[in-house]
Amino acid sequence: MGTSAAPVRLTAPPESPAEDYPHSPVARKRENSVSPRTVFSPYARLFAVPGSPSFSFAGWIGRLPAPMLGLGAVLLVEGETGSYGMAGAVSGTLALSYGLAGPQWARAMDRRGQSRVLRLAMAAFALTGVAFVASVVAGGPRWSWFLLAALAGASGPNVGSLVRARWSAVLDPTSRQTAYAFEAVVDEVVFVVGPPLVTLLATLIAPPVGFLTGVAFGVAGGLWLAAQTGTEPPVHPVDPTAIGRRRSVLTPTLLVVVVTYLAVGTVFGAIDVVVIGFAEEQGATALSGLALAVFAGGSLVAGLVYGLARVPGTLAVRFVGTAVAFGLAAQTLWVVGSLPMLIVCGFLAGLTIAPVLVSGTSLVESRVAPGVLTESLAWTITGLTLGVTAGSALAGAAVDAWGAERAFAVPALAGGLAALLALAGAVLLRAPEPAVGWATAPARVEDDITG
Repeated sequence: MGTSAAPVRLTAPPESPAEDYPHSPVARKRENSVSPRTVFSPYARLFAVPGSPSFSFAGWIGRLPAPMLGLGAVLLVEGETGSYGMAGAVSGTLALSYGLAGPQWARAMDRRGQSRVLRLAMAAFALTGVAFVASVVAGGPRWSWFLLAALAGASGPNVGSLVRARWSAVLDPTSRQTAYAFEAVVDEVVFVVGPPLVTLLATLIAPPVGFLTGVAFGVAGGLWLAAQTGTEPPVHPVDPTAIGRRRSVLTPTLLVVVVTYLAVGTVFGAIDVVVIGFAEEQGATALSGLALAVFAGGSLVAGLVYGLARVPGTLAVRFVGTAVAFGLAAQTLWVVGSLPMLIVCGFLAGLTIAPVLVSGTSLVESRVAPGVLTESLAWTITGLTLGVTAGSALAGAAVDAWGAERAFAVPALAGGLAALLALAGAVLLRAPEPAVGWATAPARVEDDITG
């Protein structure tokens, strides 16, 4: 277990005595030189914190269900029914319950600790995930599909928010943008790997295999993270005499970010369904996962750069700016008419995904009240997943009614709406909330790091 200590200062020691003389030729030469080692050193220093490689990688494994279950449910249900409308509705139900339950799991973890609650959640997740697949494959009543999809979604806590809470507990404020950017990159790696994997498993082996593989990854990652008690954030039991706790969570900043993320998530949910339908129309269903991975690939590149960049402006300005860029990039989807064009537009649109997610997360974390960090971060994911629900359902209906090519209007319009919502909420972001508990809270780290 870690001990209470001052926040980690992620600054490298001088590499040579020449750095003691900032105007020397050696120092000027070093200052002007750029190498991969120096460029990526902020990321390397993140993993100097004991336990961080392990909890971050466990979180990577635990997040694989995010792209695999929604897409896996679409492939499974569409394969059984032939209806993208039904497939989108079931997938949306799973995402909806996941989004609504996420903050409840997070609140329980803030109060009782991540490890204790995670073990319970993973047991329920494994049981309900297998039951859902069994009901669909066995031809059970349609209502049971929706019920079990909802239970499976509700059993899965948002692992990304748990990992970000651990980073916030062991880093000082200046290092958190790099950590959050790295986690955004991890999210995109998940979305690069997950869609092709689940598509190949579902099309080359059998549709249930894709979904069940996602469940297996989620349980393995969740239990591995639960075993790492030494890097857990501090527990904050609720004071029954305290008042205004709901108000401390649902701040104006959080509401603006969550509402904007509703539209951002609608883009994500719609893209999943429309791209699968479009690839099928083009006679290349097996390539749908690769096409979806292109969006994540663009976001991965942008996330790496954003984590290293010194972006001008306040966190609020960055959030609004990145949301507007996201909305503008989504408009490229109007011109998609072939798979090569989809890949080009998808990569360009993907370049704006990580920045808007990192900036929103950083903004919320910078203004969070003490004791509700995990829950606050989980609410941002709830906004995204509720949007995914709406996007899946709307896009499924649009594909059935208009065809997949015209259905690209759904994610394009949702992207524009995200930009408008961020601009409209900018006035609420001007004044920060008074509570910035985690920005000044002591980190829990190992003694050998802090001395």
